[in-house]
Amino acid sequence: MAKPFRIIDTGIRDGRAQIAFDQALVDLHQEGKVPDTLRFLRFPPTALIGRHQALSQELKLEYCAQNNIRTVRRITGGGPLYFDEGQLGWELVFHRASLGTADLRELSLKICEAVALGLRKLGVEANYRPPTDIEVEGRKISGTGGFFDGDTAMYQGTVLIDMDPADMIATLNVPSPEIAKSLIDSAAQRVVTFKELLRQVPEMDEVKAKLVEGFAEHLGIDAEPGEITSAEEELAQRYFDEEIGTDDFVAEIDNPAAEAGVLSARHAGAGGAVTAYVRLEGPGQDRFREVLITGDFFIAPPRTIFDLEAALRGTPVKDLRQTVSSFFETADVGLMTVAPDDFASALEQAVSAQ
Repeated sequence: MAKPFRIIDTGIRDGRAQIAFDQALVDLHQEGKVPDTLRFLRFPPTALIGRHQALSQELKLEYCAQNNIRTVRRITGGGPLYFDEGQLGWELVFHRASLGTADLRELSLKICEAVALGLRKLGVEANYRPPTDIEVEGRKISGTGGFFDGDTAMYQGTVLIDMDPADMIATLNVPSPEIAKSLIDSAAQRVVTFKELLRQVPEMDEVKAKLVEGFAEHLGIDAEPGEITSAEEELAQRYFDEEIGTDDFVAEIDNPAAEAGVLSARHAGAGGAVTAYVRLEGPGQDRFREVLITGDFFIAPPRTIFDLEAALRGTPVKDLRQTVSSFFETADVGLMTVAPDDFASALEQAVSAQ
């Protein structure tokens, strides 16, 4: 029997307001106050960073301010993104059992294949490329990611209808004009839009309709238009006012390497980069005093990283790998792009920098 899903559309809203709505939707779903939901959303010019990324290390903040590009911290992982009205966002918020699996990697496979099916209905040969991309002839047309928190899962992505790679690269904190030019050229080859692929660009409503068909057919859901509740709008506004819409939240992780006594190292794994910042203590500087872990990885639930950082405080350096291994063995964690060893390696490299 098909699982019912409500379809809602929050339209074009301030980027921080869209992310605040994300959190409200997840929390109300956990409380059983809203049903499984498919949501569409769009952004004015916006530069977003992942939940665990360092703001000023990822974005050109002065450029964003001068060009009225809103800076936003997501509640999901992943790397920096540029959004504007030429891109369509979609997301599913649902009970982890609704799609037949609670495993984040399996959910990624099923949902991305559903999106690819919907895009093929628009006339492009879209296919899933693990772990989180949807491509057309090797070029990315949709990036995705997600997490779970308790029994509620969120999985989201974008569809590139029209985008200039130069706009995206201009917001990113790259070291020189030469590298920026190289990145623009690389991005133009790596990503593709409907505007480039088709003579006639589909209307947003048509893209949404075909995505709904793809989700319905491949996931076995019954998606019907529904209403945004007053509870969602009120809770989203509260999150916007008190946390997600504030500059303090966006800059929660800013430039940790600049702080005195901080050792740092970046470890690039097969599925993403992990950067560790540590302060040591003790007569031999042999215990962790503070730990901060950043990166473009996806991990569920998002608070996992904060719990890992807490577990490492006061831990002898020599017990690092055992502590990391024990943490992941006992925690209910979904790792989509990185492994426990990636975190341990980044921490070891940071310690060795003293």
